Amino acid sequence: MQFTSEQSLDDGVLEREFTLGEIPGTLWTPESAAPVPLILMAHNNGLPKGDLRLVARARYTASCGYAVATIDAAGCGDRPRSAADEQARADLRRAMQAGEPVDEIFESFIGPMVEKAVPDWQGTLDALLDLPGIGGPVGYSGGWTALGIRLAVVEPRIAAAGFFAGGYVPRAQREEARQVTIPLLFLLQWDDEGNSRQRALDLFDAFGSKAKTLHANLGGHTGTPWFELEDGVRFLNRHLK
Repeated sequence: MQFTSEQSLDDGVLEREFTLGEIPGTLWTPESAAPVPLILMAHNNGLPKGDLRLVARARYTASCGYAVATIDAAGCGDRPRSAADEQARADLRRAMQAGEPVDEIFESFIGPMVEKAVPDWQGTLDALLDLPGIGGPVGYSGGWTALGIRLAVVEPRIAAAGFFAGGYVPRAQREEARQVTIPLLFLLQWDDEGNSRQRALDLFDAFGSKAKTLHANLGGHTGTPWFELEDGVRFLNRHLK
């Protein structure tokens, strides 16, 4: 892992850009000498690591005593996308404009994207846990629920997770949800215009966790209230500190 830039922010957080092979990422850490837990914060289905909502969540979480990392996994942000992915996105835009079903189009590129992203995240996790000041345990937080489910199943170092219900979850990850047994916080926007409320409720029901909490709020896809971020940190505190 090579750090390429560093700046101290006005909220007492150190922000560092890094590369790990071909993987670009960002690490936020609090001004603390003691080792802190690590949060993997993934963005949804191809958005860049610099997405403003993700950065705001990361900085707040780091200011509360966590190391927070995000990366541009394969097919995300500025990393190359395959011709098949680009064609699927074009098909998706056309189908949505025409009011046609889109589930099979989502399946055609989100499922493979999850499979490609998992090794990138695991390699990043290995490198991050070797850094001084990051001691674990590890949590996951992010809008890319499909990736979070897969990581929770294959990565035993992840001890708790916060998921956003927005975003398509492929059939494979809906089945894998039954294998997820770590503590969960699941956020649902009740009026999310692009995602099925019932499908989100069914997914919550499928999780195998004994400690799982559902928070539902009125509003559309990007309308999650700020207080949910504060509640999310309290959730992390309960299970990671």
